[in-house]
Amino acid sequence: MTNWFRLTKTARDSAARLGELVTPHGTVPTPIFMPVGSQATVKAVTAEHLKDIGIPLILSNTYHLYLRPGIEIIQKLGGLHHFMNWDRIILTDSGGFQIFSLARLQAINDEGVRFRSHIDGSEHFITPELAIQFQEVLGADVIMALDICPSLQDKAEKVEEATLRTHRWAERCLRVHSRIDQALFGIVQGGFVPELRRQSARYLVSLDFPGYAIGGLSLGEPKQSTQDMIDVTIPLLPENRPRYLMGVGSPEDILSGVSRGIDMFDSVLPTRVARNGSLFTARGRLNIRNAMWKEESAPIDPTCNCYTCRHFSAAYLHHLFRAEELLAYTLATIHNLHFMHDFMGKVRESIAEGGFGAFEESFLAGYQTTDEKVRVAQKQKWLEKWKQSEIDA
Repeated sequence: MTNWFRLTKTARDSAARLGELVTPHGTVPTPIFMPVGSQATVKAVTAEHLKDIGIPLILSNTYHLYLRPGIEIIQKLGGLHHFMNWDRIILTDSGGFQIFSLARLQAINDEGVRFRSHIDGSEHFITPELAIQFQEVLGADVIMALDICPSLQDKAEKVEEATLRTHRWAERCLRVHSRIDQALFGIVQGGFVPELRRQSARYLVSLDFPGYAIGGLSLGEPKQSTQDMIDVTIPLLPENRPRYLMGVGSPEDILSGVSRGIDMFDSVLPTRVARNGSLFTARGRLNIRNAMWKEESAPIDPTCNCYTCRHFSAAYLHHLFRAEELLAYTLATIHNLHFMHDFMGKVRESIAEGGFGAFEESFLAGYQTTDEKVRVAQKQKWLEKWKQSEIDA
């Protein structure tokens, strides 16, 4: 395939835009949010649950699938779509972020990266060529180049070194990629150094990728820093290619990204907080564990049409969480994913009708966001916990 993306409309009141991502497993409208299924599953729900909601695409992770069950096993069992019983679109991340933040890093040079598995300590060596080979075998519709994601603590010199190496690896990924039924995206890096972000965007655009991701953000930095890096990057990306902001999934951050011209988003946030009893509503997130829901006969959100809200009361969900019943995780996840899917539909509708700015203003006026200091602290706490365990990646 050559035409992976069609830009269909731009907003009058911002850089928001409508488009279509075209793949062998279907065409999806953008802006779009992708649930994360790192290990060939979106936690707590089945493929049928996702289809009932209307989810058209999910994200899986090459690092996790490489370690367990193994690329060869998935290949023997018919590829990733068949393995996980998902006949819609799959995007696979190369696993670069996980290698550099989750595994025990041993050594990195221009050839590749040597690391020890966070599962059993076994040693592995991944090159850009292998990252592409693995993703070609998995058979995802959209795949990502192997990149280096600097940490927030890295000095400018180290960030520059990582960015330049990411560029060299991007060239090698393009050189070996052979499947014409897969779109390979390059990933813009550069940390929080504006000139490095610009340099990275210009260089990757010169390589003519079918799409471009903005990586290395949503790591616990202040939101203004995230927005600043998006602002210096977007003007340098081609209008006729999809733009993917990695790791962003709160409604307010998605609105901010859409207003700046972002087309694709992914995050574990909606599914992770669901399993903690935090449920999305148009008023903000509510904690179903709180005692105030103990006798509530109405659903979580009376305006919601998801399976959970159509069939169960808030009191029932409160009971499931307090009793630590596993069904709680499934029902809460269904609700949050339905909320996100419906929310993105409203975003697209507002752009189509020429009123995205008014929709954004109205939504945020009624939506209680998490306090910035609390959000940053929670993100850092989650990242530390994540590095020591196997929660969503």
